[in-house]
Amino acid sequence: MSLKSFAAKIFARGVAKKTAHWVNHPIATQEKVFKEIIQKASKTQFGRDHDFENIGSYKDFVRNVPIRDYEQIKGYVEKVIEGKEDVLWPGKPIYFAKTSGTTSGAKYIPITKESIKNQVEASRNAILNYVHETGNSDFVNGRWIFLQGSPVLQQKNGIKLGRLSGISAHYVPNYLQKNRLPSWETNCIDDWETKVNAIVEETVNENMTVIAGIPSWVQMYFERLHEKTNQDIGSLFPNFQLFIYGGLNYEPYRAKFENLIGRKVDSIELFPASEGFFAYQDSQKEKGMLLLLNSGIFYEFVKADEYFDEGAKRITIKDVKIGINYVMIVSTDAGLWAYNLGDTVQFISVDPYKVIVSGRIKHFLSAFGEHVIAKEVEEAMQQAIVATDARINEFTVAPQITPVKDELPYHEWLIEFENEPSEMGKFIETLDVSLQKQNSYYFDLIDGKILQPLKITQIQKGGFQEYMKSIGKLGGQNKVQRLANDRKVADVLSTYKKA
Repeated sequence: MSLKSFAAKIFARGVAKKTAHWVNHPIATQEKVFKEIIQKASKTQFGRDHDFENIGSYKDFVRNVPIRDYEQIKGYVEKVIEGKEDVLWPGKPIYFAKTSGTTSGAKYIPITKESIKNQVEASRNAILNYVHETGNSDFVNGRWIFLQGSPVLQQKNGIKLGRLSGISAHYVPNYLQKNRLPSWETNCIDDWETKVNAIVEETVNENMTVIAGIPSWVQMYFERLHEKTNQDIGSLFPNFQLFIYGGLNYEPYRAKFENLIGRKVDSIELFPASEGFFAYQDSQKEKGMLLLLNSGIFYEFVKADEYFDEGAKRITIKDVKIGINYVMIVSTDAGLWAYNLGDTVQFISVDPYKVIVSGRIKHFLSAFGEHVIAKEVEEAMQQAIVATDARINEFTVAPQITPVKDELPYHEWLIEFENEPSEMGKFIETLDVSLQKQNSYYFDLIDGKILQPLKITQIQKGGFQEYMKSIGKLGGQNKVQRLANDRKVADVLSTYKKA
């Protein structure tokens, strides 16, 4: 065992002990975070506008601070962008994470010295937790790669600006700098396809042990490696042991990944965002991610099916229930207050508090009143893959409201197969039955002959990548929208229909 490997185990033991303390005192931990961030922001403009000095309880907070999305806090953010201090958080943020907005173009999410510290610690602790649980630390001696955005940062009135993954590249600890790939020069390449090709050249002969990134784009990297070497990834990188990912559910991609790799590797799921690092997978034996209650973030939840109702009830972790779809609301040490991320989660455990990401509150399919969410279509897809030995590259789901004459409406699944199902009829039936079992509204619509069973449109190989390229979102942190309530994505993707 190398000195670095031994040190990682010692460090992991200390982190596990600290984690256990707040995991065993979840309510008290969140109450402490709540009081600390309210007190620190009491003299900011936002704090004065919402009477933070007289907030003594969560009820006071709910009364004084309404839930907001980016559009509704944009006025405060613009003052920070102009160079004003003490607006949302004391002083100025040290970064803005630039993200894509759905209605406002680019969004600028503030990152403070406190919040970046918590982001960095959370990503580190996810790996050290894995070391502590499995005893495996040999991978620290090999090469690591993080497929991420460019680390080149711009300036906006003295505040650095960039993508979150690019900002994070500046915080790789010194003990990993020699292990990390790609090179700084390659990481700065903007064009994704050029960048991936350069990464392939830099890594193909290296001892890669850890690979990290959004599954769909890591898949593209693996495919390019295979094209170049005609080897599976597990043979090319015999010491590859750990895949770290976030941003997408890995399960629909798992069969394709394991085929490309040629064997199974351990994986760690992360739940990071520009607004904060919320959770990480803490067990190789159980599903779900540990909600980080001690990282400068105070959490609230609203039932997703009540979110748009006037007066929808806000609750804290002590009142959440397992299996309910919640919109997650956060208040953070970066100055976001009762902020709607747009993500929906479900708790799979409350001792400890563990979540899965179930979708986006604005990304659902309810053209006929069924309110299908991403978790449901991804679970159906996984069951269909297992049942028929299919492998997929990507998929999305949309309603077909106006089919050909005399046909009932239906859900259209646009799928790019790597390997087509052994029995397409069985694949379709498994998808549809699984969705009916998970979603009683969808079952009622099928049973009542309001909808006909789903239909599949096959997309040609590379079609999803071409689509993402056509809208300027190839690579990086960009993700294909899993499902929609309209046909904006589906109609464009249909132009890549398999002949």
